[in-house]
Amino acid sequence: MIEAALPAPLRRRTSANLLGPGLVAAASNNDPTTVATLAVVGATTGYTLCWLVVLLVPLLAVVQALAAAVGAVCKTSLQGAIRRHYGLRWASITLCAVAAVNIITLAADVKAGSEALSLLTRFPAAYYIVPFIVVVGWLLLSRSYRSIERYLSLIPIAFVCYVASAIIARFDVGAFLHGIFVPHYTLSPLQSAGAIALLGTTLTGYVYIWESIGAAEKRHDGTPIGFLKREAFFSMLAVGIIFVFILVASAATLGKHHLPIQSASDMAVALEPLAGPWSSTLFGLGLLASAILAVPVLASTTAYVAAHTFGWTGDLSAAPRNAKAFYCILIVSLVIAAFVAGAPVSPVAMLFWASIAGGLATPLTLGFLARIAGDRNVMGRHCMSRPVALIAWTITGIVVAAGAAFVVSALTKAS
Repeated sequence: MIEAALPAPLRRRTSANLLGPGLVAAASNNDPTTVATLAVVGATTGYTLCWLVVLLVPLLAVVQALAAAVGAVCKTSLQGAIRRHYGLRWASITLCAVAAVNIITLAADVKAGSEALSLLTRFPAAYYIVPFIVVVGWLLLSRSYRSIERYLSLIPIAFVCYVASAIIARFDVGAFLHGIFVPHYTLSPLQSAGAIALLGTTLTGYVYIWESIGAAEKRHDGTPIGFLKREAFFSMLAVGIIFVFILVASAATLGKHHLPIQSASDMAVALEPLAGPWSSTLFGLGLLASAILAVPVLASTTAYVAAHTFGWTGDLSAAPRNAKAFYCILIVSLVIAAFVAGAPVSPVAMLFWASIAGGLATPLTLGFLARIAGDRNVMGRHCMSRPVALIAWTITGIVVAAGAAFVVSALTKAS
């Protein structure tokens, strides 16, 4: 239906490239960090925070649509737009925030990819960290990643298994509906940490920055802005629904028996109602695939943000010899992530704390996204409407409030 609305010259191009930037960005949000966070929250708080995940789904879709609009109108990434309209000082601050969270998340996702390989082969995960980084680096340096990312963006389909697992596990429908329609939130360590982690892993900056990068590139090809916004919105909506079922399946299995989560095999328990003894293999395949998609996106986003801050040339379509600074940042990010991933820390703990870091840092870039999307001098007729502006600033406020609640809870616990 969307394709039918396109100008005739663009239809063939779109038919061959249906899996565009919106789906790739949305799929990258279903990375190991997100899966682990949803599993931990489901295991520790049950259905209590279902209302927050359900509320997040349409909000995430709005954020992605705004990022697509900014990228398409400005014909650069969100970071490039910040640099252009707010100067180097603010762009440098957002660069530091995005790069710090990206490195932490990158390390956590590399560790998760290694854990996935360990699940599939039964060899220690530490053996796979360096090979995993080398393969990802080769994909990016050889420019092979662009040729496979559209197929990797189909990864969220595999997580539909959580829908079936939740149904087979006979999740508590009453508790689920109560969790949605009777919101409950306290400043307890479990709930405050769970809330900021959920917000941080789903609203993390690299996802909507990557959306703006993809939309800018597609806009240069002549793809209509309206199409890019709709694709971004509905892609994230579809992936967001899967988030709900990952939480529900985890609550119905891990949460029911209050099982602690320390490893990837613990998270695989949520798929036992569906896959039985094959649950670890099924989960390992899904986790590995999501890491293969997310790790290049994270490393590349860091390189793009640095390049657009300092005016360097370079993108993933450029040969390394023509974009040395861009690829240098990319490779350095991967190397640092490999060192951090090798730390003797539980992979689940690393993934969960990466989500918390994202929640504490993301209001800065979210605020700039809302400001630019609402600036008529920048966006022209594509400036967001007042109702959408209210939603955008409400999202930012929710993340700020959740971050403050987490800090207060942590300080109270410490004292």
